[in-house]
Amino acid sequence: MDTRRWWRDAVIYQVYVRSFLDSTGDGVGDLAGVRAGLPYLRKLGVDGIWLSPFYPSPQHDHGYDVADYRDVDPLFGDLAEFDRLVADARRLGIKVLLDIVPNHCSSEHPWFREALAGPPGGTARSRFHFADGRGPDGAEPPNNWHAMFGGPAWSRVTEADGRPGQWYLHMFTPEQPDWNWRDAEVGAYFDGVLRFWLDRGVDGFRIDVAAGLFKHPELPDSPDPEADARTRDSVNPLAWNQPEVHDVWRHWRAVCEEYTAHDGRERLLVGEVSVPTAREHARYVRPDELHQAFFFDLLSASWDADAFRKVITEAMQDIAGTGSTVTWVLNNHDQVRTVTRYGEPATEGSGLGAARARAAALLMLALPGAAYIYQGEELGLPEVVDLPDDVLTDPIFRRTGSRARIRDGCRVPLPWSGQASPFGFTSGVEGAKPWLPQPEYFAEYATDRALADTRSFWHLYRDGLQLRATLPQLGEGTLRWLDTQPDVLGFVRGDGLVCAVNFGTAPAPAPVPGTPLLSSGPCPAGVLPGATAAWWIGDDTGS
Repeated sequence: MDTRRWWRDAVIYQVYVRSFLDSTGDGVGDLAGVRAGLPYLRKLGVDGIWLSPFYPSPQHDHGYDVADYRDVDPLFGDLAEFDRLVADARRLGIKVLLDIVPNHCSSEHPWFREALAGPPGGTARSRFHFADGRGPDGAEPPNNWHAMFGGPAWSRVTEADGRPGQWYLHMFTPEQPDWNWRDAEVGAYFDGVLRFWLDRGVDGFRIDVAAGLFKHPELPDSPDPEADARTRDSVNPLAWNQPEVHDVWRHWRAVCEEYTAHDGRERLLVGEVSVPTAREHARYVRPDELHQAFFFDLLSASWDADAFRKVITEAMQDIAGTGSTVTWVLNNHDQVRTVTRYGEPATEGSGLGAARARAAALLMLALPGAAYIYQGEELGLPEVVDLPDDVLTDPIFRRTGSRARIRDGCRVPLPWSGQASPFGFTSGVEGAKPWLPQPEYFAEYATDRALADTRSFWHLYRDGLQLRATLPQLGEGTLRWLDTQPDVLGFVRGDGLVCAVNFGTAPAPAPVPGTPLLSSGPCPAGVLPGATAAWWIGDDTGS
């Protein structure tokens, strides 16, 4: 029986399925490709994987527009292949988390098609947010909310008699209508979805838009209608973080506990929670709600010792204080890759951005709690910033015409081997092209090169994960800050393990003298170079 609370200090690898490994030669990654890559992930040393959506979908938002929550899109395989993936992962000791999307579905979902065909006020429409428009002939949206991906959050439908009719709410795109969780049928439907995948052996769920689901019951105007579109974040207090959402997570937690009671394997709920403060974040991880929620403040912190110390301290006080553990992230499929975000030119593999990304990775792995790694971060991949307009697929670009904060650049398929595209990503068909083009410089980041070079990002991650798994000081627990000179952040874990990061550019005395146990770059004894992190085990932890 696996009774250990494995999730509390687990390191989970995010697999963006369509960009991981293609087994069929159609240029799109698939579940068989993920299964083929499991030995690689086992060698890296992660505890589990989180799979991006692979459900049947028209792919308007790459699977986050779900048409059927209980099947596999033929683009990615079938249920038999999924079952083989889960079985192989279990043999290798790798947990499997699914991405579930309860805030919205696809406009091709059967229930939404039924709603479009049904009359205003009918049962089918109550599962979504349909409302009459304002102004003459109802020609204006029901309120002034904006969608996060640009444009108004409402679209008008044509009724069965051909006349312009009601409007429906979509906080992302018109192809992603929002569910109305105030309708009891919606909650019952998702109960069935959870149980379908739990019965197939999954270890838990990553919950998309976990602070959404409920909207203010009166759907009033927002005092800042463009806030969501401007920030591309869930900041409209009338559309997000409504109090009723916590009842859903209590119920889902009870479902998971039911399965755990049956076989002793703990199932995990980890939420994508975008809320203003760590204190609000903590409300989602109370003992009877979500097990964990991604703490994005570390990802968004500027490269500054004081900024990092502030967000880490707040997380430890507010989130760990609930009895949960903090879930640290530096990147995911919606963010600019870490190397580039920290200032790296897109076409180079060395320099300040890469050094900072290596140091940040070592810092994250030393923090108490769990950590999530986005695929390709272990290779040091930069953001691909020069994709031509005609290959971009992000709905943000389609709806706004702007390249600002589009997400295709971090989703370019992984390079595995070779000197030219497809770099081993796709096989079996000569001349097959990945769904997004890979730049020539990806050859420098290919997995085969990374494994052969002991100085690579991959070896830094692998060594950090191995030490994390074997050192009792790491994983769950607390930390104690050290008094250090400006630009240096240092803390102690457990019995004398020190992690220190130099956020400056000039070398600084190391908090603990001697040779580091592990460092993100060349680290002479007693010296901490700029943009470098290191771990030490020693007695001198007081300065």
